[in-house]
Amino acid sequence: MEDAVTTLSSPNGRSTGLARQFALAIALASGTALLAVPGFTDAAHAQRAKKADKKKEAPKAAYSKEFVASYQPLDEALKAPDANFDELKPRMLAMTPLAVSPEEQQALGGMIFNAAILGKDLPMQLQGVEMMLASGNIQPEEQGRFNLVAFQIASNLNQHEKARTYLQRAIDLNYTSANVSMADLQMNMAETYFSEDRHSEGLAYLSSAIAQRKEQALPVDERWYKRGVAIAYTNEVVPQVYDFVSDWVGDYPTAENWRDGVNLTRNLNDFDPQALLDLLRLGRKVGTLTEKNDYIYYIEAADPRRLPLEVKELIDSAYSSGIIPKGSDTFVDEQYRIASGRIAADRADLPALERDAGAASAQMRTVLAAGDAFLNYGEYAKAVRFYEKSLSLPGVDRNLALTRLGIAQIAMGDAAAASQNLAKVEGVRIPVARLWGAYAAQLLKDSAAPQDVATEGSVATETPATVS
Repeated sequence: MEDAVTTLSSPNGRSTGLARQFALAIALASGTALLAVPGFTDAAHAQRAKKADKKKEAPKAAYSKEFVASYQPLDEALKAPDANFDELKPRMLAMTPLAVSPEEQQALGGMIFNAAILGKDLPMQLQGVEMMLASGNIQPEEQGRFNLVAFQIASNLNQHEKARTYLQRAIDLNYTSANVSMADLQMNMAETYFSEDRHSEGLAYLSSAIAQRKEQALPVDERWYKRGVAIAYTNEVVPQVYDFVSDWVGDYPTAENWRDGVNLTRNLNDFDPQALLDLLRLGRKVGTLTEKNDYIYYIEAADPRRLPLEVKELIDSAYSSGIIPKGSDTFVDEQYRIASGRIAADRADLPALERDAGAASAQMRTVLAAGDAFLNYGEYAKAVRFYEKSLSLPGVDRNLALTRLGIAQIAMGDAAAASQNLAKVEGVRIPVARLWGAYAAQLLKDSAAPQDVATEGSVATETPATVS
């Protein structure tokens, strides 16, 4: 992936390198390619045509005698093997006032452009192509290409507003070629903003282009998401970065993409322990816990005194994977001992907790604690019931309750309801909820696919015995 979102295996490992820009695959205006521009019909030819058919009225001359007299010798001089561009440049520019008719403007513009290509003079190249476009004499099927040439030259001159104007015209004309797709043009429009550090505007354009393709049922190139994520992440453009991340993992749910999505969310935020816990729960589901510190943070956030079974199963997975060999870390071993020792007594207290939390007079803290306890022990229907009840009580942390309600609903197989509740989350938990929402959307997509065909590149979505 782009430099800015690779090697994010641990928090605060953010790279400052910008992602590589898209290369527009065209040869025009590259310093080696000439535009084929029709030449002008000289006055002598017009006179010959008049004599050949005196009964027909001769067409109005498109080229003045003054223009022809200046153009022809200059054209011959430019075609000479020993032509010196620097010496002939003033003569070309001096002809500009003589180019009055559309045909004259097209012919002189073509001469200036092609001569400037050979002379590697970008400003003069732009002057030539602009003169041709202003003539109004370019064939309709060629206008997109000429506007694209003007865009590229203006971009090379860092004239970004002008470049965007020409690029938008090429887009409006639906210009494409064997090497240039409409997607390339749209991506390059976003790049014009990024090159000026106008990141929010570029991201807004890119987001709109993505939405447009989705409305048309067209695939979105993964590079669009990666570029948006890289720009938004490196420049800390929030909350747009979370929109790109959630859409990216939604359309391309590979383990690597999920790892980057979870880890960049950690890196951009200083979450409180409970929000971090819910993010790490997702990380465990999608396989992003790959380092010792990932498990340490999770253990500390979960706390074996509050969620003993979840902590025990987490440490079991760390032991079995070899990420934390058993006996290699005294803190982990001690937390494992505490968690293992509390499970039996904790389970025995569940009926009383359920009774107290279910009472009409139950306080918010008791109800929320019951939701957490039953989520810990994999009794998801009960967890859902108590999280839903907590939302009706005064003083509840609504965003925490909605997040965990969504997590419990996912675990019990109701991804549709989970998506609705996760979308209601506000505040600092939005990044966590957006990722869980993307995960719920993936489950819905997978459930709609043929059961005997695995979704290509998707992460495993098995539901464990308890929340993870």
